[in-house]
Amino acid sequence: MSFELDLRAFIEKAKGNADQVVKKIGTDILTSVINKSPVGNPSLWKVNATAKEYNEAVMSYNAELRTNPENLTKNGRLRRGLKVSDSMDYVMPAGYVGGRFRGNWQVSFGVPAAGETGRIDPESDTTLNAGSTVIAAYNSSINSIWITNNVPYSVPLEYGHSSQAPLGMVRVTMADAQKYIRDAVQELDR
Repeated sequence: MSFELDLRAFIEKAKGNADQVVKKIGTDILTSVINKSPVGNPSLWKVNATAKEYNEAVMSYNAELRTNPENLTKNGRLRRGLKVSDSMDYVMPAGYVGGRFRGNWQVSFGVPAAGETGRIDPESDTTLNAGSTVIAAYNSSINSIWITNNVPYSVPLEYGHSSQAPLGMVRVTMADAQKYIRDAVQELDR
């Protein structure tokens, strides 16, 4: 999955500051796509629906116990033997860590990046820094900036596979592209 920015249209709006405007727009779009990218959350997986429901029921039960002052000690804790200390574990692959999709966004010039980065970045800092570094090297002799994610499940995620991003990341971001252009051009006036 990838998309290309048509930089020629932006250059007209930016006049003599095209490079600065394109860098701002590219960075804003990259930031949006990365931040809208879902990070695996086993509590949301269908296979874990029963465990989630059970764990929430236990928390709700314990919270309800706390509403009765007779159940509390002088320190405000639940009296011994009242609290339920049970939970169900979530099912997930051994060694699973969320953030592979978010960590695989790549920026390139002219052609889409090939392959995966292998990066796991649930917080997105490393991925955003890597992409921003590439965008910072942009100049007006470059025809296009590509923002690409090559993990095998990127297309399903874009088209509703994740409850965290049911409308996708790229489509939602590109719906706001005009705003990014306007903001970048307005920033020149400051």
